[in-house]
Amino acid sequence: MKAKFEQLVATLNVSPLSFDVFPQIIFILQQQTDDSLALFISQVFESLLILERWAWQKLSQESCQCVNRTDYQEILHALGLFNKQIIFIDNNIEDNIKFSLLIPETIDQINPIFEQVEKCKNDHNPFIALASLWFDNLSFLVQEYPQLSHSSIIIHINQYFGENLVMSELFKSYLIQLRQVELSSSIFTPKQLFYIKTCSFSLTPYIYTISQNFLFITNEILLKFSNDYLQIMQIHSYTIQFWNKELLTCITHLTRLICACCCFNKKEDEINKILFPNEQILIEYVEALIRIISYESFGKEIKITLSDDETMLLDSILFFLMNIVQTQNINWYFRSITQLPDILLLRVMNKSTSYQHLFYVYSILGELLTDEKLKELKFTDTMGDSYFYMLEQAWQEPSKTYKHISISLLLRGNCIP
Repeated sequence: MKAKFEQLVATLNVSPLSFDVFPQIIFILQQQTDDSLALFISQVFESLLILERWAWQKLSQESCQCVNRTDYQEILHALGLFNKQIIFIDNNIEDNIKFSLLIPETIDQINPIFEQVEKCKNDHNPFIALASLWFDNLSFLVQEYPQLSHSSIIIHINQYFGENLVMSELFKSYLIQLRQVELSSSIFTPKQLFYIKTCSFSLTPYIYTISQNFLFITNEILLKFSNDYLQIMQIHSYTIQFWNKELLTCITHLTRLICACCCFNKKEDEINKILFPNEQILIEYVEALIRIISYESFGKEIKITLSDDETMLLDSILFFLMNIVQTQNINWYFRSITQLPDILLLRVMNKSTSYQHLFYVYSILGELLTDEKLKELKFTDTMGDSYFYMLEQAWQEPSKTYKHISISLLLRGNCIP
């Protein structure tokens, strides 16, 4: 397989290209499992690096004519899915290997993609969907490796997304569409999802890591969009059973973006007043979050990794609720929801629950319940093991965080089992 793959990649720039090159490369990529991936990468690294750089080159060409061909779409899509697999595999793949393969070489490869997306008049252009897939992979990578937020390319991408796309009137118009009670599936175009999902997704882990360097944009996002976001949540939290995949995606990444803007800002009190100017608005938002996680079918496909929309939405809701419990003076309201402990525990009492989700729930209940009630909960022993693991991992990280949970938060008195 090694020799065959190298031979195929070597022909990518040959003209005319044989019709069976792309299908054969796709077949080899799709054959890789979690168990075989590390060995495969070690054997064909140089050829794989050539393939990755070739793909970015094709995406960044000013004329996306080739990308509009079905065969190019198929190989770029298959390689994008393969790259996501690389991100979440820990088996003997060095971090630097992942970074070399997945991060584009230069900013010059990025700017033409931005321009093509913005200028494209066809909101359904498959090029935009491919661009989303590749930028989403970069966001997954930064989410898993926060130190990459300081990379010049990642900084450039997020500054562009923040200043040119998220703060645009087009982004605002997409939010207004989402405020409708009855949504037509026709509003969910690749271009709309690029703005709402891809841009928001990229900004979120970036803000987590270097929010103070991005303070102006985070404030502006809340000032411009908080009312739209709150209305979207208020409207659609009543109709979760009718959500399609695209609406779930939009709500997930808007929630994550707003959460990052609010909760990772040193001027948190000032920021919270923008989003929640009075207690009633705050309570209505909490009610919307609880309606979502209370929905019977929500959370059945939760994963340990933040690799899908449902898991990421649960993560953001739990973190947001924890932050509200710890910073806002409405715990009287939380205590009035007698079913809240059961609702929260239902979302974390399974084998695929991540350590940070256990921590969020324990932290929330630690603020609301008496010590006696807290000790009665079934998951306290599990929480003890996971807590010390998170603390150890955070201590070893230069940023002193575990999955964006700071050591100071981990050491908060009533969060320690």
